[in-house]
Amino acid sequence: MGTPATTALARTGVAHTLHPYAHDPSSTSYGEEAATALGVSPSRVFKTLLADVDGKLVVAVVPVSGSLDLKALAEAVGGKRAVMADVALAERTTGYVAGGISPLGQRKSLPTVVDASALDFASVYVSGGRRGLDVELAPSDLVSLTSATTASIGKL
Repeated sequence: MGTPATTALARTGVAHTLHPYAHDPSSTSYGEEAATALGVSPSRVFKTLLADVDGKLVVAVVPVSGSLDLKALAEAVGGKRAVMADVALAERTTGYVAGGISPLGQRKSLPTVVDASALDFASVYVSGGRRGLDVELAPSDLVSLTSATTASIGKL
């Protein structure tokens, strides 16, 4: 079954690989679950988070092996203060459910920042738009498709 993310990828013709896996409904760390299920280092699997920076929603894409540095994210978009966005607002705004929020094919185009560590890899994994589906693609394509900037916004 397609998702807005996979539809967007197919439309652009960007090289990518879909990686479905069996999602455990009791799992709470979706990115770690994906890394384990796919046998990939958690530093190559990126989670998509939404933050409120000075009253505006911003998408942050960071490795599941760490967490989001809210201060660094605010600085990356020229803001002063960032807090995590409300989950219900994130779901409504992106059109995805938590644990399956993809940086690709979101309902609204939001400012996006991809952690600079993504550029260290030939390919990275992000959510394909639902729990139990990741997409592997070149980090440069991820940045291009999301009109993102890159900055060091992740912390271990």
